[in-house]
Amino acid sequence: MPARGDRFTADLFADPGPIDVGLPAQQVLAPGALLMRGMATLPADALFADLNAVLSQAPLRRMITPGGLPMSVVMSNCGPVGWISDRTGYRYESADPENGCQWPPMPASFRALATGAAANAGFEGFDPDACLINCYVPGARLSLHQDRDERDFSQPIVSVSLGLPAVFLFGGVARSEKPARVTLNHGDVIAWGGASRLRYHGVLALKDGQHPLTGGCRFNLTFRRAR
Repeated sequence: MPARGDRFTADLFADPGPIDVGLPAQQVLAPGALLMRGMATLPADALFADLNAVLSQAPLRRMITPGGLPMSVVMSNCGPVGWISDRTGYRYESADPENGCQWPPMPASFRALATGAAANAGFEGFDPDACLINCYVPGARLSLHQDRDERDFSQPIVSVSLGLPAVFLFGGVARSEKPARVTLNHGDVIAWGGASRLRYHGVLALKDGQHPLTGGCRFNLTFRRAR
C-alpha cells in the first residue's frame, strides 16, 4: 500500500459536506445507473483477502498520463486484460508492463460480485475481463472522465468501494453538465450502462481517516468488459 504521506499535490475540489444520509438500499442515479448500498459489506473480508493476493503478484503503481503527469491514485489490475496509462496513451494490455507477465487471474469472489451487481441493475450476462484496482490515500482524487477505451459500450461498468468513504461525481454525457455528488461508503456498489454508459464520472479528494479493514486507504474495484 502507498505511504500515508504520498499525496497528490494538484488543486483539489472543495469540501462538499455530508450528503445522502438515510438513502434507501438501492438508489437509481440515472436511467441505467443503480447504486446498491452495502452490497459488498458481507463479502468484504474475502474480497480484501483476495485483493491482497492479487497485489502481491501485481503491486500497486503510479501510472502517468499521456502528457507525462503522475496520476493521483495508484493502480493495478487483474483479469485477462488490464488498463494502463503511459506516454503512448490509455489502453488495455494482457501483460503487466512492469514485468511482462500476465495480470493475475480475477478472483472468483470479484467476478461473482460484479456479475451479481450487474444483473441486479438489469444487465444480465455481464462477463468482465478486466478489473482495475484503484487505491486512494487522503488527498488523492480522480478527475471527471468517460470510460471510452472498451470495444463494446453496450456492456456496463461495475464499481465497488472498500474502505474509507469518498464522494463520487456522476455527471452527464457532456463534460459541461454539473455532476451529482454521491457519498460512497464501504461496501457500496454502483453499476451503470445503457443510456448512462458514457456519463462523465470522478471522485473528489479523499479525506483523512482510518477504516478497520483498509486502514488509511480507499480501494475501488472497477469491472469492465474491455474486449
